Amino acid sequence: MTGVVIVAHHDRGAAGELATRTADWLCAQGHDVWMVPEDAAALDTGELSSERPPAAADLVLSLGGDGTMLRAVHLLDGAPVPLLGVNLGWLGYLSEVEADQLPDALARFAAGPAEGRWHLDERMMLDVAVRRGDGSEVGRWRALNEGVVEKRESGHTVRLLVRIDGEPFTSYAADGMIVSTPTGSTAYSLSARGPIVSPRHRALLVTPVAPHMLFDRSLVLDPTEHVEVEVIGHRAAELAVDGQRVASLTEGHLVSYRPSASTARFVRFGEWHYHQILRAKFGLADR
Repeated sequence: MTGVVIVAHHDRGAAGELATRTADWLCAQGHDVWMVPEDAAALDTGELSSERPPAAADLVLSLGGDGTMLRAVHLLDGAPVPLLGVNLGWLGYLSEVEADQLPDALARFAAGPAEGRWHLDERMMLDVAVRRGDGSEVGRWRALNEGVVEKRESGHTVRLLVRIDGEPFTSYAADGMIVSTPTGSTAYSLSARGPIVSPRHRALLVTPVAPHMLFDRSLVLDPTEHVEVEVIGHRAAELAVDGQRVASLTEGHLVSYRPSASTARFVRFGEWHYHQILRAKFGLADR
């Protein structure tokens, strides 16, 4: 481990202090540490600010919660850099250690997977693209959780046609349509009553949001199946990727989803039990 970039939550006071303390410790060990400029400015850690891309690092440290982890994944833009999540908030699905465990975690990571007893938990991501009705491309994005086509106007539904492998499945009148990864099954899809799917799977989950129709079930598809969502009504919609609005959609716009060739790589120490995170998150009893 030689290069470490720190990505931190802007509104958590503890994040700036932890970033400075961690950077001092890492530099004393002979490592190179920096922060992306917007984080350094927000947390008053300007001495760590650098224009160097996160993809140039050997490790990304995420200080915050799941939202910060998502932002760190997006900053990597598909680069195969390990990501270690440090939880500074409530129980998250993606973070691995608490703040007081960070020095030991970094020492273990630097020792290597054999000596440090860690491994990489690789998560499927989605490539999301938007085309106009004439076939011209609007843009491309990569999602760890989901891409959502959703209504723009309150009080109205949008009309959406879902195709699977190029063949029409059915049209929906709904508040929106979520296409998610297994990691995203516990994000927006969960609140829309979608299934919880182990992140060890590779699958595409298609979940309607408040559909105004009798068929309201989610679809769990093989990752080789290609999903498209087309806006077919006159009401405008928007595309959000991992919670960030990225494009405005009108009639004829087509959103396509495919598994990405890139994966998110999370550092895990010891055996990681997804179902135990769920159990704690929902306060489930033994019996």
